[in-house]
Amino acid sequence: MRCHEAILGLAWGWVVCVAISTSLSAAEAELPNIVVILADDLGIGDPGCYNRDSKIPTPHLDRLAAEGMRFTDAHSGSAVCTPTRYGLLTGRYAWRSRLEKGVLWGYSRSLIEPERLTVAEMLQQHGYATACVGKWHLGFQSPTGEPAKLPPAETVLAGDHPQAVDYNKSLRPGPLTEGFDYFFGIPASLDMEPYVFVENDRVVEPPTAHTPASQHRRQEGNGFWRAGPIAPSFKHVEVLPKLAEKATAWLNRQSADKPFFLYFPLSAPHTPWVPTPAYHGRTPVGYYGDFVSQVDDVVGQVLQTLHEKGWADNTLVIVTSDNGSHWPVGDIQKWGHAANLHYRGQKADIWEAGHRVPFLARWPGEIPAGSVCQQTICLTDIMATVAEIVGHTLPPDAAEDSFNLLPALRGEFADKPLRPLTVHHSGSGTFAIRKGPWKLVLGNLGSGGFTEPRQSPPAANGPQGQLYHLEQDPEEKTNRWEQEPQIVAELRQALDETRTAGRSRPQ
Repeated sequence: MRCHEAILGLAWGWVVCVAISTSLSAAEAELPNIVVILADDLGIGDPGCYNRDSKIPTPHLDRLAAEGMRFTDAHSGSAVCTPTRYGLLTGRYAWRSRLEKGVLWGYSRSLIEPERLTVAEMLQQHGYATACVGKWHLGFQSPTGEPAKLPPAETVLAGDHPQAVDYNKSLRPGPLTEGFDYFFGIPASLDMEPYVFVENDRVVEPPTAHTPASQHRRQEGNGFWRAGPIAPSFKHVEVLPKLAEKATAWLNRQSADKPFFLYFPLSAPHTPWVPTPAYHGRTPVGYYGDFVSQVDDVVGQVLQTLHEKGWADNTLVIVTSDNGSHWPVGDIQKWGHAANLHYRGQKADIWEAGHRVPFLARWPGEIPAGSVCQQTICLTDIMATVAEIVGHTLPPDAAEDSFNLLPALRGEFADKPLRPLTVHHSGSGTFAIRKGPWKLVLGNLGSGGFTEPRQSPPAANGPQGQLYHLEQDPEEKTNRWEQEPQIVAELRQALDETRTAGRSRPQ
């Protein structure tokens, strides 16, 4: 009898195990859709969910925070455009590439190395449909000529330069060779020529006309663009609506039978500030505030499309920014709006306002609604996080600076930081390192970006860098370089080792 009961017990246990195994396999097989919306120059103080005193209504971003998680210590991989985009797609700091400072331009050649794995390529390997709609700003076509004869990556190239991209030819390498099935967007920033739309690997309309530089400067409200070639029908004010139209149309074409990845790098609210007339006067912050309001509505269009298609519950949505807002102290005083909150500096600076960005994530059933995370994270972490979600083992030569954020997203806060350290980089190539509450900046007391130094350059026998305790001094007012020599030495060594090791994520 006991033997019989034992056999029945074993059989029941086997059935239970099979049922559990089958259930787990089904769960693992249902991969989530992934949407990453990267705003351009959106400050952490613009959304109301970060700044109760914001003068810009952002109901869709606020809703995303209420339904998901808001990170308070998120950082872009750089304080300017191109390097952040490189880092997001590759999981690698861009200063390890040929772009040692600055950004690419409209005629610059492709920055992503041919052999480098991207988030999109990884997801293609797991059966995802992939699309990039928006501002590419990572160059097209392979660099040509001897490396020693090539201009620096950040050099401004005219269309007749021998190294310039030829827009009459296929724009490969480009998004289609970096893992995207579909691309529609603009080559670089909205203020950089040539002003054209690109679909897949060809321009939609060649830049056969020429536009003068915008006559409306920043202080007049709607920014500035450079003179240069333009497609005859291209209008700056129509770019953001066109990108929203293309992104939602692509989403509507997707099928529930196949997961999808949409990378949606917006062209706004980067200058020129050109909201459509329907948004004029929406805010008391001039054209900038109106443009941010339009950005919020574009996010709302994506969220509404996911809802209408029945995909909202199985989609990880991330909304963030490529760097801080281009919003100097004078604009704070003029408009009474702190686009970068209380943080020092602005876009391009090594100070916090240059690279501390909003980061909102929603994934119903996985991310606790209305949650807040204070972990220090970087946009390079998106790749390792997505790899963990789809069960992809990253090879040693990929995502070298990417850390898995899934425990933080699920509210499983570890006793120690998810990232042992984070390296920051300014528009002019200044380095900083963050470890715990401490932030070390190499170089003098300048910003390393747009902002003028708040103090005179250091004397020969004065501090040769900056050290801040961000928990006690988030505004970076008190330089503790001379008072904490041991911390300075420790962080300098950590930064040197990280730069020379070629990676910060352990193998």
